[in-house]
Amino acid sequence: QVQLVESGPGLVNPSQTLYLTCTVSGDSITAGVYFWNWIRQPPGKGLEWMAAISSSGATYYSPPLKKRSTVSRVTAMNQITLQLDSVTPEDTARYFCARDVQVGSTGGIRGQGTQVTVSS
Repeated sequence: QVQLVESGPGLVNPSQTLYLTCTVSGDSITAGVYFWNWIRQPPGKGLEWMAAISSSGATYYSPPLKKRSTVSRVTAMNQITLQLDSVTPEDTARYFCARDVQVGSTGGIRGQGTQVTVSS
């Protein structure tokens, strides 16, 4: 069974770049026809889809975040990564990665998430 584990820095200063990693086990990130989605949930708010990379390597972005986001993968490590530039306190959220059959989804098989706080 596929498992996803997110990791990140925990605390980031405003204006810096956030780097997140999703380590996948139980399946290859290049296998099948899947989308590996990044999703976040700010405190007290709903889930927000951010970006995705397909099993073939195509990338997709939420329009509001497109200019600040870069999704990629490290196939040798079976990892999905997300870079978010110029973070602000509004980027404080729990960040999840998920595998689904559709891009833009906040469902699918999801990890436990990693909490990121943007604060000085």
